[in-house]
Amino acid sequence: MQQENKMGVMPIDKLLLSMSLPMMLAMLVQALYNIVDSIFVSRIDEYALRAVSLAFPVQSLMIAVAVGTAVGLNAFVSKSLGEKEYERANAIANNGIFIETVSYVIFALVGIFLSGPFYNTQTQIAQVRQYGVTYLTICCVASFGIFMQITFERLLQSTGKTFYTMLTQGIGAVINLILDPILIFGYFGLPRMGVAGAATATVIGQIVAAVLAVIFNLKYNSELRVSFKGFKPDGSIILQIYKVGAPSIVVQAIGSVMTYGMNLILAAFGAAQTVFGVYFKLQSFIFMPIFGLNNGMVPIIAYNFGAGKKERVIKTMKSSIKYGVGIMLTGLIVMELFPVQLLSLFNPTAEILEIGVPALRTICISFIFAGFCIIVGSAFQALGNGVYSMIVSIARQLCVLLPVAYLLSLSGRVELIWWSFPVAELASVGMSAFFLIRINKKIIRHIGEEKVNT
Repeated sequence: MQQENKMGVMPIDKLLLSMSLPMMLAMLVQALYNIVDSIFVSRIDEYALRAVSLAFPVQSLMIAVAVGTAVGLNAFVSKSLGEKEYERANAIANNGIFIETVSYVIFALVGIFLSGPFYNTQTQIAQVRQYGVTYLTICCVASFGIFMQITFERLLQSTGKTFYTMLTQGIGAVINLILDPILIFGYFGLPRMGVAGAATATVIGQIVAAVLAVIFNLKYNSELRVSFKGFKPDGSIILQIYKVGAPSIVVQAIGSVMTYGMNLILAAFGAAQTVFGVYFKLQSFIFMPIFGLNNGMVPIIAYNFGAGKKERVIKTMKSSIKYGVGIMLTGLIVMELFPVQLLSLFNPTAEILEIGVPALRTICISFIFAGFCIIVGSAFQALGNGVYSMIVSIARQLCVLLPVAYLLSLSGRVELIWWSFPVAELASVGMSAFFLIRINKKIIRHIGEEKVNT
């Protein structure tokens, strides 16, 4: 008999903070290196910064597939461990690694063959295209690092070992930070690589983090035994992973579609594309902590769902919402008070400041609602109903945000376009609350009575 995992016995607030804080700190470091990466690139010229910003939809899609698959893997493994199905948990882990590897191969091909056409649809500026194709090709072809890093970190999270994921993410981020200026500007006798140096620094950091995550799993994750001896893909397990993971992939991939659509809308407004890219770098510093909170929350809910402990599931959700809303309110205050200082990090032109200050102050109003929606959406996934998150995300970004942004762009006033973000987030609050009531009636209130059919 194995000892009861801490996710089933430790007081919820202490458990949630102990699992989330390491992830929040690690993801803050990651957000910091994303910002610093763009700060260094902005020192090349504005076109380099714009090129890196325009790569975001493909990078976001790549991470959506990696993280979404890992969400399904994480929840499925945690639930199996809660049910004491240890052999099944091992099989799930093996199949999850397999499908993440297949996903990497697909994105490597995308980088080789589709980087050029992708940039051609977004800009007519030859220099931006040249920078962008170089940057995106390197990020995609060497993306095996990010796929393996995310996969093995989620396996550590599924058993509550978030401290090690803090180490992997933190060390990878620090390596990126150190290599960025060296490779971009050619210090210590190395050639000046420009945007290629930024991409190379990023993928080296990811590869190092992936290697560490594998080592930590093999050495410290005693509840799972990853082995490919005699391995054959199991279709039923893969389908179960994607039952939870596919909606998460769609939810995050919709963000890629939204970003691409917004870049097309903003193309007629000068430096607005650059401002939009800078906003996403800055908002990552605010959103990363709440994503770290999610990473701590999901295995706790999934484990106690599998163990039939209803009160622990409910307490975890309530505490997570409280902390999540607090994080987002802090972000709102910072962005409202210091927009000029934040933009000044990126070597801005006068045009970028003129467009960017009202953009940041308007978009951040949506943070009031986003904390609740993000936490609730992840709780849906942990309970095996990720389709609710998918519906909310599609409706918010494709049915509200982009149409509203397009209609406001017809006014010819770029400052009005940014209001599409608070409008869309307000709509998502209503939908999230509706689905929360629904899932409470169908699943949460019945946890522990019998095996819940999800």
